[in-house]
Amino acid sequence: MRGALDVRATQINEAMKLAAVKALAELAKTPVPDIVNIAYNEKNLSFGPTYIIPKPLDPRLLSTVAPAVAKAAIDSGVAQIQITNWEQYAIELNKRLGLDNQIMRILGNKARRDPKRLVFAEADNVKILKAAQIIFDEGVAYPILLGKEKKIRAIAEENNIDIEGLPIIDPQSDETEEKRKEYGDIFFKKRQRRGINQYESFKIMRDRNHFGCMMVETGEADGMISGLTKNYADTIRPAIQIIGTEEGVRKIAGMYLMLTKKGPLFMADTTVNFNPTAEELADITLMVAREVRNFNLVPRIAMLSYSNFGSSDSAGSQTGIKSYRTGETA
Repeated sequence: MRGALDVRATQINEAMKLAAVKALAELAKTPVPDIVNIAYNEKNLSFGPTYIIPKPLDPRLLSTVAPAVAKAAIDSGVAQIQITNWEQYAIELNKRLGLDNQIMRILGNKARRDPKRLVFAEADNVKILKAAQIIFDEGVAYPILLGKEKKIRAIAEENNIDIEGLPIIDPQSDETEEKRKEYGDIFFKKRQRRGINQYESFKIMRDRNHFGCMMVETGEADGMISGLTKNYADTIRPAIQIIGTEEGVRKIAGMYLMLTKKGPLFMADTTVNFNPTAEELADITLMVAREVRNFNLVPRIAMLSYSNFGSSDSAGSQTGIKSYRTGETA
């Protein structure tokens, strides 16, 4: 009905009904967002005997079915209004559901203009495989899956995830032995003065995080996603050792983006630096401010002490929370 109303259709014809059916059928075969699984208390809904049609609370329904019906109305000659910009129409539909978010649109549009090769180091996880299929189908990036091919394909088949055409690389297989040697030589040159011998350099390339980071370092990939099943330190350490930092960066820092009803919040550094000095805090603040401006936002900075709960049990974390407002811009 939404699609029919938006083009002021004079009737609901068979072409429009068929368009709605086909749109529903196609959506049912795509990976189901976690928000839908949570809403229905399910672990992993996927196309099959118990799931043959999208759930009513699936937020993708409006922006999938309505455009299909509207197009069918226009093509069959019963529409009184023509829609030419279908991408903008989908954005307007999402706004009606409250799903519109400027930050995510900026990120998505930038990514689609120049899709990058993205390594998924934990591809033997169903959540990761679903994410890989979604970003590939939406033209956001070109996924590269790391892990044992047999296991990855079994997980994909069991959960109706389409990974056909996506490269799968197993850093522990015989096929990648030469590549491990090549990467091991590079790693040894980087770390030989820091307690790593040549044998360890070759051996460590069997680890997917190290292998994936080396793909980025050698230009065979543009970025890597990891950390779902490993702790933060084990995930970030290979990136620091292999890829390193930008020129002029004296202190690395972690940055998180949280989307809230009042707008986006960028948080740093909550992951890397323990008890930073005033100078290091200033460097971190300036780095984060620079990144925030890449999102077309003027940053406002609030500096906080430790929280009095969490994973850190140092004396500083027991002193409570203090807040300082440093001004409207960084």
